[in-house]
Amino acid sequence: MFDLVILGLLLKHFIVDFLLQTPYMYLNKGTFGHPGGILHASLHGAATFCVLLVCGVTLQIALGWFVFDAVIHYFVDLGKVKINKLYGWTPMSSEKYWWLLGLDQLLHQLTYVLIAKLVSN
Repeated sequence: MFDLVILGLLLKHFIVDFLLQTPYMYLNKGTFGHPGGILHASLHGAATFCVLLVCGVTLQIALGWFVFDAVIHYFVDLGKVKINKLYGWTPMSSEKYWWLLGLDQLLHQLTYVLIAKLVSN
């Protein structure tokens, strides 16, 4: 079950973080409480919920992971944007922008490993 869940979560991450993310979302993720960032994180939570249901996780447990993934995703993204703004890092000005993007992606992926591990036990 771990393999199926992790594959589903990694695919949903690509879809939600890259294909479905609009300028309204990514331009506003650095403002705490802005609906754009909340919408982006909520889409992640909803997609995690769907992946878990398809993999046979119960509704109640899937709902818990919906909230967990949305909250973690929100704060990881918020932190990334705030750090980039604080130091003035942009894709063209500093390799540290890319290091931070890599850390952001690693933290999201580690979240999925945790979810997959815990629902597979």
